[in-house]
Amino acid sequence: MSIEITRECPLRCPGCYAYEPEHLQDNGLLRDLTDFKGDDLVTNVLDLVKKHKPLHLSIVGGEPLVRFRELDILLPKLSELGIAVQLVTSAVREIPKAWAKIKGLYIVVSIDGLQPEHDARRKPATYERILRNIQDQTITVHCTVTSQTAQREGYYEEFLAFWSARPEVKKIWISLFTPQIGAEAEEILSPIVRKNIITELAELRKRFPKLVLPNSVVEGYLNPPKSPDECIFARTTLNLTADLASRVTPCQFGGTPDCSQCGCIASAGLAAVGSWKLFNIIPLRSIYNASDRIGQTFRR
Repeated sequence: MSIEITRECPLRCPGCYAYEPEHLQDNGLLRDLTDFKGDDLVTNVLDLVKKHKPLHLSIVGGEPLVRFRELDILLPKLSELGIAVQLVTSAVREIPKAWAKIKGLYIVVSIDGLQPEHDARRKPATYERILRNIQDQTITVHCTVTSQTAQREGYYEEFLAFWSARPEVKKIWISLFTPQIGAEAEEILSPIVRKNIITELAELRKRFPKLVLPNSVVEGYLNPPKSPDECIFARTTLNLTADLASRVTPCQFGGTPDCSQCGCIASAGLAAVGSWKLFNIIPLRSIYNASDRIGQTFRR
């Protein structure tokens, strides 16, 4: 399950899918939704978790730390329920020190390249502020490759060197910018640039072990699912927006994502899992598809 826990964000990042007009389709714009605060937010999220019983919950936004007071109550309660929680943030404000002790909480900090490009795109969540706000935490760095940075020689080698050296960083994830069908944004990678950066990153992981990029994920980037119906991640994740009722479909990107250019690390990872053969005979995708059909029949 993934929940856009708030409609609010102090950032105005170019290319942010959550605030694109098509993200929520007929449900309007994220900033126009009614969202929740205080006890109402805590209670409603817990009710959703108890209803759907997810194995994993991603808390996204907006900027989740806008609701840090509510999260201070909610996160320990989710931990008590045995729910693994991934909190995706820009680290625009300090991450409470006590959160480092919450079992099953994983903090992912979004960073858009090296300091000059990142600070320009993500102000006020600048490098200086991030480095201050992640102290005494254990985080995963998540970077989305754009066309502007992918074509600069040595750019991601420098990026990986900087963040790999930080003691707070346990892992580094790299995604590729995923556009909507028909979009013409400057962030979009051309086929040749996309292939070249995937090859470069596959080489860099040999030198930077914090970079999580197994061969199976590389294969997922090179051969993404052709549609949401073929994407295990899209089919297994319930995505809810800030009113805690409206669904984001067909996946977390909303709108009509161009699956032929998908760069979502979760999609690539689950595609790899689906291709793995049980007893070297049966692809797990076949088992998943059979289970999914049974589940849909039961729901009907």
